[in-house]
Amino acid sequence: MFRIAEWQLTLLWAIVAGVLGALATELFRLALRLVDAGLLGEGNGMVALARSLPPWARIVTPACGGLIAGGLLLLAQRATVQKATSDYMEAIVLGDGRIPVAQTLARSASSLASVASGGSIGREGSMVQLAALCTSLLGRAFKFPGERLRLLVGCGAAAGLTAAYNAPIAGAFFVAEIVLGSIAMESVGPIIVAAVVANIVMRALPGYQPVYAMPPFPDVAGFEVLLFALLGVLLGFAAALFLRGLAASRKAFTSLPIALPWRLALGGLVVGLISVPMPEVWGNGYSVVNSVLHSPWPWGLVLAVLGAKLVSTFATVGSGAVGGVFTPSLFFGCLIGALFGTAAQALFPAAGAQPFAYAIVGMGAFLAASTQAPLMAILMIFEMTLSYQVMLPLMAASVVAYFVARSANAGSMYEITLRRREQQDERLRLRTLHMRDLVEPAQTVVQPGADLAEMGRLFLQYPVKYLYVVDAAGLYLGVVPLKALTAATDAPDLATKHAADLVSQDISPIAADMNLGEALQRFMEHRGERLPVIESTARPVLLGVVAKSRLLATYVRLSE
Repeated sequence: MFRIAEWQLTLLWAIVAGVLGALATELFRLALRLVDAGLLGEGNGMVALARSLPPWARIVTPACGGLIAGGLLLLAQRATVQKATSDYMEAIVLGDGRIPVAQTLARSASSLASVASGGSIGREGSMVQLAALCTSLLGRAFKFPGERLRLLVGCGAAAGLTAAYNAPIAGAFFVAEIVLGSIAMESVGPIIVAAVVANIVMRALPGYQPVYAMPPFPDVAGFEVLLFALLGVLLGFAAALFLRGLAASRKAFTSLPIALPWRLALGGLVVGLISVPMPEVWGNGYSVVNSVLHSPWPWGLVLAVLGAKLVSTFATVGSGAVGGVFTPSLFFGCLIGALFGTAAQALFPAAGAQPFAYAIVGMGAFLAASTQAPLMAILMIFEMTLSYQVMLPLMAASVVAYFVARSANAGSMYEITLRRREQQDERLRLRTLHMRDLVEPAQTVVQPGADLAEMGRLFLQYPVKYLYVVDAAGLYLGVVPLKALTAATDAPDLATKHAADLVSQDISPIAADMNLGEALQRFMEHRGERLPVIESTARPVLLGVVAKSRLLATYVRLSE
């Protein structure tokens, strides 16, 4: 009898997730177009729309958009469900895959207001969030268990990112590398299927076109790869400064004694004021990046736009606006790469690569450093260019930028990445632990000459079954069991006995360099709560005791 296997059913649901993710992404993109067309008029991108407005409208529009976005965020906070999170990453990694509907929709509407009014933030964040919400609702409707629901939400997130950037492989590895932290085929397989389906659906929709139009990448000579690696060093430090700037901006806005809507309005006002002389700061920067990639810009103009966009992004994100920092990362990588390429061309005229080549590689390297996901960043730029020639300089720059940013303790734009890295570092630390790292002071230690009265007082003071006997040099001699002391107390002929007369070798001590596994085996044989710890068998100096409860707690943390 034919029966659908579990993995086949999972792949079928991944196909559905891919379709839903693509449609949710397109719905948000359509809503953004309708809002801009209805309120501000038709425009070929946010920058062109900003240029078409008078100066006063450039100032007022982002400020009003921020005020509306802040009000919607307040509604989202009131709709917050306890023990539920609207962030799809936390719903996958820390939760059960359930994403609250009202809170997510309110936050997405807030993001729509920020992006549509010219906020310097990416729209991909809400696109991916809505795609994840759709798949979460699908799984809940069919009563999926927690593990399968989390995987389905991951499929939706990959589909959303794929639809936003036309990069199915990178979308799949984004979820695998950043969200799941694993590239096991059991989870990556369905995610790849969802990403591919989302890409097919997006290409079938009317009016589809990639967000970035990449020019053909030139051949790169051997020595020029060193220049791209040097670009990676620069972008690694730049990404570290960018992430710290975002954190400082959030802290500064949070400290302001004003309500959330007014904070977002203030952030929008900053963007509006900057956009009067520099309309390029509006939106996520797609049109600016495409222009830089296809036409040479004066380095002074690139530098001015870069600085203005940086301040605008700090103001938008720092004020609390909802959106993605993924696209701004590509923007900054592109412009810094273009500046570096201009300088490289001036210093090395014989080099074949034009500034736009450095701009393309810069997009991937900055993204790798800021997300701490170099594999995803490399794949994304490769999918955007579809050029094998880009791979060698791209890999060199991205890997170098990743390690430079990590060495600078830059963190990541995604909190879940930091949390997972902390857990991995903690597991690594726990795996290298030895018993000396878990030693506690021994309170029940006696000398060989201790009499029954002294030993009795210790047994009454501490709820233990053994006393540890050490000589004057601190060398471990053995233990005095409680039952031995009881027998000596009841027998008149033993009343004059001392610890040396009652010492027993019933308990084998643990060496300080013993690992967790060996110690746990010793506890299973002992069945007691504590075991003595000595320096070594050759030098049995008593260091203290180790408790079974602490050892088991360490094992639990190691397995989390």
